[in-house]
Amino acid sequence: MRPTVLIVDDHRGFRRMARRMLEEGGFDVVAEAVDAAGALAAVRDLGPELVLLDIQLPDLDGFAVADTLAGGAAPPVVILTSSRSAADYGSRLGRSPARGFVPKADLSGSAVAELFRIGG
Repeated sequence: MRPTVLIVDDHRGFRRMARRMLEEGGFDVVAEAVDAAGALAAVRDLGPELVLLDIQLPDLDGFAVADTLAGGAAPPVVILTSSRSAADYGSRLGRSPARGFVPKADLSGSAVAELFRIGG
């Protein structure tokens, strides 16, 4: 059975590219969201196993969304992504409950699968 994924990003082109990469990498993309409110609703309604979450969203940042999701009854694995590098976020990445971070430029199905399997 393929792990289920929610992609959260406000750029349609990125969501399209990420969907293709993740599906080719063995994941089942069950939904996409453009903002934090949509992400939280989709997690509540669909219960994906994994959320690929952009840090820079129009309503809340990805760190706040990851914190909210971590407090849920059955939290999904969260992998943060950004067009910026990990160094730009400093210690915030380490303090986040997210499983990991993949820069958008390095995104691949295998990179996400590797992080998804850690601890799983």
